[in-house]
Amino acid sequence: MGTTSMSPLRQYGIVTTNYWAFTLTDGALRMLVVFHFHALGYSTLEIALLFLFYELFGVLTNLYGGWLGARFGLRLTLWSGTLLQVAALLMLIPVADSWPKWWSVAYVMAAQALSGIAKDLNKMSAKSAIRTVVPDTPDDAARGQQQLFRWVAILTGSKNALKGVGFFLGGLLLTTIGFNNAVAAMAAGLLLAFAGTLGLPADLGRMKQKPAFSSLFAKSRAINLLALARFFLFGARDVWFVVALPVFLETALGWRFWEVGGFMGLWVIGYGIVQGAAPALRRTWGDGSPPGPAALQFWSAVLTAIPGLIAIALWRQVGHPGLAVVVGLAVFAVVFAMNSSLHSYMILAYTDAESVSLNVGFYYMANAAGRLVGTLLSGAMFLLGGMPACLWTSTVLVAAAWLVSQRLPPVPKPR
Repeated sequence: MGTTSMSPLRQYGIVTTNYWAFTLTDGALRMLVVFHFHALGYSTLEIALLFLFYELFGVLTNLYGGWLGARFGLRLTLWSGTLLQVAALLMLIPVADSWPKWWSVAYVMAAQALSGIAKDLNKMSAKSAIRTVVPDTPDDAARGQQQLFRWVAILTGSKNALKGVGFFLGGLLLTTIGFNNAVAAMAAGLLLAFAGTLGLPADLGRMKQKPAFSSLFAKSRAINLLALARFFLFGARDVWFVVALPVFLETALGWRFWEVGGFMGLWVIGYGIVQGAAPALRRTWGDGSPPGPAALQFWSAVLTAIPGLIAIALWRQVGHPGLAVVVGLAVFAVVFAMNSSLHSYMILAYTDAESVSLNVGFYYMANAAGRLVGTLLSGAMFLLGGMPACLWTSTVLVAAAWLVSQRLPPVPKPR
């Protein structure tokens, strides 16, 4: 890619390292916002609204960010995402308990809008960069696809493990140094990570022919279907995870901030480990071939049953409610990780290296839209029916993802 002497593998390593640093601040900031404003007496729906612009602007960013990356290179989108996150963190330093509620909500929503743009610019850059590292191998298509599957699994698994560390970090920072000092410290750390990206080549991920703006929406049937399935899948996760779960653990079970942050952090770390190990797990189970739609359909079907079973356990009061939620969501994490790993591989398998940022941006636009819907439903359904209502909604959304996956075409072989 381009005339730079820097190897593609080193380029990818720099992008990934920056992505890891960014992920720590993203996970920590989510816990800081949820706990800080819940402690101030905000309802779950009001807390969900704080994330409204975060998710909404993520939708728009993925759509247009992929086009920007293809047209101007992934270095620009990576730099923009990192510096916007620094700006969002700096904005939150003066937030005070004495502010009127309406002003706090509006101000934090604006800062979260910047953070949403930043997160998805950064993620799109990292996910797209991997496709430029793993070349098409027509002479050995299966080997090339397996290599792509492994690299995607490593990136997504490590990212989610670090996001889990970020959840724990957020709860710990809030307990020890407070909200304002925590966001200031994270801004300083992310600036250091940005410095490491200054040597990236300007043409990383840039298309040789400038893509037309209309190419944003000219997608194949496979990419459209996979994006729709992704929308339902991540809506199903966030409908209980974003607002309902931390509030449930704190209010219904009496957990402290650092305990909630620690549990949610361990959940995401475990999810990330399974995600990273997905290729090895498939080989252990005797399936060494590159995954296709059938694998995605199987794991979506398994996932459909889990949130419903947790909801039934809470309704029938089977054992301690905390045990039902903790064990049930641990199982959910394993199965969801397999689904997510297959998804992340298949979007790259359905596209080519030349147009990767356009297709990845479109795909993660659907991901962000699912998170947006899931976040709003998380606050609203918890108010209406508590944790069981969130879990039943999750069941419906996973079932919708499974139905869409039935129409996916086979993964094409490299040309």
